[in-house]
Amino acid sequence: MNPSLSHAATAAAAGSPDAEARIRELAENLPLEQQIQLLTGADVWATHALPSIGLSRVVLSDGPSGVRGEDFDERHDSVSLPSSSALSATWSVETAHRYGQVLGQEARRKGVHAVLGPTVNLHRSPLGGRHFECMSEDPRLTATLAAGYVAGVQSMGVGATPKHYLANEAETDRFTADSVVDERPLRELYLAAFEDAITEARAWLVMSSYNSINGTTASENKLLETPLSTEWGFDGVVVSDWTGVRSVEAANANQDLEMPGPVGHWGPKLLAAVNDGRVSRSAILEKVIRILRLAARVGSLEGVAPAVAELPAALNAAAVAREVAVRGAVLVRNRDGLLPLDPSALTSVAVSGHNAEEARTQGGGSATVMPKYTVSPLEGLREALPEGVSLSYARGAKVAEGLQAFPRTSLRNPVSNVPGMRVTFLAEDGSDISGEDRLASHLIWFGVGIPEGAAAIRMEADWTASTAGVHHLGVGTVGHIRLSLKGDEVFNGEIEDDTDVLGAALFDPPKTVHPVETAAGESVRIEAVYELPKQRVIPFTAILLGEETVLADPQAEIDAAVEAAKTADVAIVVVGTSAAIESEGFDREDLDLPGFQNQLVEAVAAVNPRTIVVVNSGSPVLMPWLDKVGAVLLGWFGGQEFGRAITDILLGIEEPGGRLPTTWPAALGDVPVLNTTPVDGKVVYSEGIHVGYRAWLKQQAQGGAAPALPFGFGLGYTTFELGAPHAPQSVPAGNDVVVHVPVRNTGARSGREVVQVYLERAESAVERPVRWLAGYAGTHLAPGGTDSVAVRIPARSFGHYDGGWQFEPGTFRILVGRHAADDFQALEIGIR
Repeated sequence: MNPSLSHAATAAAAGSPDAEARIRELAENLPLEQQIQLLTGADVWATHALPSIGLSRVVLSDGPSGVRGEDFDERHDSVSLPSSSALSATWSVETAHRYGQVLGQEARRKGVHAVLGPTVNLHRSPLGGRHFECMSEDPRLTATLAAGYVAGVQSMGVGATPKHYLANEAETDRFTADSVVDERPLRELYLAAFEDAITEARAWLVMSSYNSINGTTASENKLLETPLSTEWGFDGVVVSDWTGVRSVEAANANQDLEMPGPVGHWGPKLLAAVNDGRVSRSAILEKVIRILRLAARVGSLEGVAPAVAELPAALNAAAVAREVAVRGAVLVRNRDGLLPLDPSALTSVAVSGHNAEEARTQGGGSATVMPKYTVSPLEGLREALPEGVSLSYARGAKVAEGLQAFPRTSLRNPVSNVPGMRVTFLAEDGSDISGEDRLASHLIWFGVGIPEGAAAIRMEADWTASTAGVHHLGVGTVGHIRLSLKGDEVFNGEIEDDTDVLGAALFDPPKTVHPVETAAGESVRIEAVYELPKQRVIPFTAILLGEETVLADPQAEIDAAVEAAKTADVAIVVVGTSAAIESEGFDREDLDLPGFQNQLVEAVAAVNPRTIVVVNSGSPVLMPWLDKVGAVLLGWFGGQEFGRAITDILLGIEEPGGRLPTTWPAALGDVPVLNTTPVDGKVVYSEGIHVGYRAWLKQQAQGGAAPALPFGFGLGYTTFELGAPHAPQSVPAGNDVVVHVPVRNTGARSGREVVQVYLERAESAVERPVRWLAGYAGTHLAPGGTDSVAVRIPARSFGHYDGGWQFEPGTFRILVGRHAADDFQALEIGIR
């Protein structure tokens, strides 16, 4: 080891002047070739190590609602937390902090140093494919929750990575699209969503996006310097989205780390650019210092103590997953107090909906993790309902399109005689290189896991049919594969990628499907051999063995659900989306529930007035039956504890704590900001500062349609009274304001209220939204309990951006209520 590291036992703490001096010294003493090597990843998920200076690798992993680690191997399971839209629905910075801490714990367990989350892009359009992965449509709500998340992750000595910087609100043509945004909305909305995570929580990384902003791709954009580094003081690492660096020009911006590696646009090309003067040595040095600083913070640089010396007490990850799912669930209809149900008064419950049995607990794409288990609503109800209650289930309507992985319990490994399947890696001559026992039938290798010299992969399993009849079994992948069922070869050929979306084949691959008739309980031998491509631009392989649900008579499915619901005390219909609808890589085409789910709800509600609908989607869907059912609970993508959380709420064990983080429309044509498709390569943010509820309020002021459910809305199982708010009558420009609001629980149960404070200024020399969220705070009160809730309004809420932050003197109205369209209590405040 380098003799200069002999004092590691008395290492300076990361961030101290001594540590900064040491980091700079190490960076300056590296040869240029080694400096540049550090700026591109060593592989798909990690940076380079340099043992000579005590630098070990820094491992990054996809988030933002779980930590997958360096592989997609289901044997290396991950906690699956509810989606970011569910987290945002909690309107709780404290919950976001616990959520982040669990991610930090998971990262440490998996040897990960940086979590690639939170995703803080705004819900500009409900069609955005990663809507579920983002937080909200409002910059203030997003910024505060993102800061809580980042602080929670980093309390565990693990870096957090707010992404995708910047103006990355859609997936269509995401690698090439140019987001055209005026300076004011850029500052007041899209940059504001990131600001607290940097200036308050001091995030250790930021991820630049794929898209361009106003004509310059994100990894080369001056926005990486101003405001990020200059005004906000960001001293961490700007990491590219994977393959997001397009040229050596990015080195002249504040782009620090190119991922993945080891081959990219930097390396030898960047070395040449420095040698011929196109990129300065000082720019390279600054990037190396930032990477070493990150390594020091996460404990990967000897001689510098990590940023966190003492970890907080461990949290129960499953309990936090359940807590977030409960706190984020939004009750939006509860006719005649149908909820909560009294289990002791129930004799029969009829459950229907594909998502009741096969719940969607996470969105598709890089957010995907492999949990040890998931609990569906059907399982949650079976666990919790008293023994004497009759519980029936009918699918009612199909949701999951295409090939679905086999349930793990249905697979037997014919080689090892254990649950799961056998995977064998074959050499060019067909001989075995190595084998492994896998638990799941959806296999993904991204950068790691396939041994050197492998030319093919053989998969073998015995699958047990749960029912008699014709089953549609198949395989999904891209490339050449042979498939045999019951010993008969049913396919031998090439499956071609039918999409140009990078990585889509990982999660929803093209497929070949074949019918097999079985008796109930019959075992079917499945064997597939996949030929690995001889050359791959990006080292990933995905193979999915599974079954496709094919309905011969959709109406019969609805009829069966209706028949069960007729005589039941209560009917619970679980509707929702899937990863084929909400995923990274593509935007949604509409907001409709897929298949015949709307017909199912209408039919069940027609025969049972005590119909409860649980919506299992990551983002808004249309609910044409909203006023026809007894109760509606929005559960989002609820993570691995989704079913138990929903059951807790339905049975009154827990209170539904959520408020909408985004507006839900009644019809697609009503949505004021909708389009996500570039025109001539550009997505023009022509709506300016009027996004989300701001756009809806502007539209309504002009006589247009109102939404089905307003931003901030949510019901509970108790009632609250908000008293007259108090605030200073005037304050100097640039000062924060605290609004005090008396709150009393006037109901019979304990519960949580979220006090929301908006600003408005009708008479203004500056264009403004009708109103805008300025602050919020929650309180939990017992029946009859009171509290004086203090809501801080940051000074910036009164400002507008015009070449700099400006404050128009005069009177603003402070509006206090429960959602963006409430009957507010108001008071005036002067800004001088």
